[in-house]
Order: sequence, then structure tokens, then C-alpha cells
Amino acid sequence: MPSQSAAHDLGPLDGSVLLFGGPYGNLEATRAVLAEAARRGISPARTICSGDVVAYCADPAATVDLLRAAGIHIVAGNVEQSLAADAGDCGCGYAEGSACDRLARDWYGFARAEIDRARAEWMAALPGSFGFTLGGRRLAVVHGAPSAINRYLFPSADDATLAAEIAASGGDGVIGGHSGVPFVRVVEGKLWLNAGVIGLPANDGTPRGWFAVMTPGADGVAVDIHALDYDHRAAAARMRARGLPEGYARALESGVWPSHDAMTDIERAATGRPLSPMSLVW
Repeated sequence: MPSQSAAHDLGPLDGSVLLFGGPYGNLEATRAVLAEAARRGISPARTICSGDVVAYCADPAATVDLLRAAGIHIVAGNVEQSLAADAGDCGCGYAEGSACDRLARDWYGFARAEIDRARAEWMAALPGSFGFTLGGRRLAVVHGAPSAINRYLFPSADDATLAAEIAASGGDGVIGGHSGVPFVRVVEGKLWLNAGVIGLPANDGTPRGWFAVMTPGADGVAVDIHALDYDHRAAAARMRARGLPEGYARALESGVWPSHDAMTDIERAATGRPLSPMSLVW
């Protein structure tokens, strides 16, 4: 599996932090999440993306440019690593010959053609992880997991697996992404958070994306996972106009992924079951 590159320390952050993953070249969703941060008064210095700025959707270059201009913190995802290296595939970890693998050849080829050398060099400079302190706790932000940039960890992951990944980070908690399904859990007093992605729905039968807000307080750190509404119809229309795979364009509207190869049996069984916002105090 692809390795993580160097970490970058953001130091202590005061106030609420907004976290999201997977813009995936979905310009409409990216505009919506940045507007949500502004609406909540959360500055770019406290807004963090867990990578895969570019993937399935229609506007890879414009999404890169928007996020760069926004000045937020961005971790390298496996797609950024692959595009920076001009690799022949996305590095997503799909089984060769699977439906996900076949679909990825189309969207990755499109993204590879759209991302010029200057944008690829920007991707190459992105850190493999961020560290920051919030409410006296040390947290790491990675794309997949501390052990591998493209590791899929879903809500069904057992406590021992999450505990081992958190221990590998050397801190009090991990914010990971890659799997595309939001969840939060405290394991042995330490935090695992997948804030969700904005560029595709969570396979829950709704077109919403997901993001998280962490807020320190007297009782601990509040962790809230929120749904993101945006103009998914316009994003799907853009995909069709640019000749991208229909399966992912349809997913923006239906809320169901075109393939479940990367999922566990438990997550497959939950297909089309709407998620609810999640909250806990850590």
C-alpha cells in the first residue's frame, strides 16, 4: 500500500475546527462546505481537508484552484500522490478487475488529463498528515489511516483495529477518511473520527455529503458530524456533460454507490439506509 509522507504540525488550535474529506472534483459541494465554514465563523486556519481533492467528479482543476485560494489545510490523499507522480492508476486500493477498478480507469484518466504540471507539483508538496492540539488533546489527520494512506476503515471496524491505528499515530486521536462513510467512536478514551466526504454521498440513499465540527469546551471536546446539502443535480449534470462514468453521476442523485467492492458485508447491508447526524462529547 502507498505510504504516508511527512507530517506537518499545526500547533494548538483555538475554537471550533471544521473537517471534511473527499471533494473529489465536485465543485458545487466544495463551494457549499466552504460557505458552511464561513457561516459558522470558522476560519481557513481551522478548516482541514483529509485529501482526495480530485477523483470522480467533473471539475478537478477548478476544485484544486478553489481550495488553494481558500487557504485551508489539506492532507495528501492517494489520488494526489498518484497524480503528483503521474502514476497509471489512482492508488485507491481497489482489487484489479473489480467494478470499482474499471470505473476508476475512466475518472482517473480524465483527472490526469485535467491536472497540469503546476497543480501536480502543488499536490506533491502536500503533507501526508497534520498534527494539531485541541482542548489539550493531540490529534492526527490522515487520509486513510496512520498505517496506510489507502486503508479502508468503515463503521464496522472493531475497537482493536482502531486502537492500534490510534496508537500508531502517537497521539490521543485520529481523523481519517478514504472510506467515504462518516462515523465517530471513542476507544479506550481515545478518538477515531471519519468526518465523511463531500464529493459523493455516503451510500445511504440520500444525495448529502458529510463534514464534522470539533469544539473544545469545559466538559471536553464536542464532536458533531453534519450533513451537507448542495446542488447535487448540477454536479451530476456537469459529469454527464463531460462524459464521465454514468454510475457516479447517478450516485450523486440516488445516494447509492455504483459498486460496493471496497465495502465490508456489514456496510453493503446498510446500502440505502439514511444516516443521521452524529454527536458525542469526548
